[in-house]
Amino acid sequence: MSRKVIIMGAAGRDFHNFNAAFRSNDNYEVIAFTATQIPNIEERLYPAELAGPRYPHGIPIVPESHLAELIREQQVDEVYFSYSDVSYEFVMHQSARVNALGATFSLLGPKFTMLKASVPVVAVCAVRTGCGKSQTTRRVADILKSHGKRIVAVRHPMPYGDLLKQAVQRFESLHDLKQHQCTIEEMEEYEPHIVSGSVVYAGVDYGAILRQAEKEADVILWDGGNNDTPFYQADIHITVTDPLRPGHEVSYYPGETNVRMANVIIINKVDTANAHDIKTVRDNVRAVNPDAEIIDAASPIQVDNPAVIRGKRVLVVEDGPTLTHGEMKFGAGVVAAQRFGAAEIVDPRPFLQGSLVETFEKYPATGALLPAMGYGEQQMRDLAATIAKTECDAVVIGTPIDLRRIIAIDKPTTRVYYNLQEIGTPTLEDVLGQLW
Repeated sequence: MSRKVIIMGAAGRDFHNFNAAFRSNDNYEVIAFTATQIPNIEERLYPAELAGPRYPHGIPIVPESHLAELIREQQVDEVYFSYSDVSYEFVMHQSARVNALGATFSLLGPKFTMLKASVPVVAVCAVRTGCGKSQTTRRVADILKSHGKRIVAVRHPMPYGDLLKQAVQRFESLHDLKQHQCTIEEMEEYEPHIVSGSVVYAGVDYGAILRQAEKEADVILWDGGNNDTPFYQADIHITVTDPLRPGHEVSYYPGETNVRMANVIIINKVDTANAHDIKTVRDNVRAVNPDAEIIDAASPIQVDNPAVIRGKRVLVVEDGPTLTHGEMKFGAGVVAAQRFGAAEIVDPRPFLQGSLVETFEKYPATGALLPAMGYGEQQMRDLAATIAKTECDAVVIGTPIDLRRIIAIDKPTTRVYYNLQEIGTPTLEDVLGQLW
């Protein structure tokens, strides 16, 4: 008899684990996915067309709060934890919940989930959300292109809409973002690649995505999400660490896995972190992966109009996931506000509108910053309304994309830019040299 399984997820890794390990495996029957972290992804079906012939009615996606009820009612044998950027303590609390109900708690290993590509793969991953994967990925892409390589970036999934329509998505122009009805979170990841001339793939079925991406790439660039491990076997595995959160590189799941698997470790933000915390990260990395190349790097910032900040009361809008489940207390927007002489960073909490109220209730440590939440059209409207209501002189946009292209802002604005800058040797060009 097949073993009954629940996959705990957050609309991404969970679907890939199912496709890679369970979809065609007669030894297991997946009863349900549970969902958390991301709003509006539960109470749906994983479509029958994607689930395969063993699941003619699809697979329900239910809130994680229903986990115990499902285990009891369905007499579930195993629960597979399949989402990322959570502390080890949190993971083991989930294990205790599951084990107390009699089921086995499991974590699938890369052997069962990483797909093999026919072209070289460079993977950029991290130990936490907000370490600096985006600028690292852009830097890697620029280096590879300078050596004549055709790059296709494959982004970790963010399938928050119609899963069947999103099975395989290809983005080559900004128009494609609109055509696919992308959320702010998706645009933040895809747009920088598109603007720099790279094709981007994302979606739900990463086997099908791989088969298409291979046809137009000399090198596939895996652009990781959160602190998750790659879906593809990497020829060069780069992991970005963050000395502003020292110790997290060995205390968050599955970030430490990325540290241990990496060929290259980047210690980012050395220009803003203190020496003690940089040493802590370096020592932890050396303890678990002594053979990795370590690259020191900074992410220097610039703004398009410093005069908008100087002496003004500013609202700072930062990347949403970095502040929420990434648990960062500040981002590039705050650094810019402080560096360019803002008189005050205005607290948005008295002015929150709609779903942003719930966001701050769920993540109370966010503080006097506004995360650019935009997991759907309503949340984008709530974000725009909050900015409009906030009593400030100007808005500092610290997000990876230009929010002004997405929502109307009726106040003076300036945008923050940041790129990866290696310090000393080795450099990324040095470690990527094996590909040419």
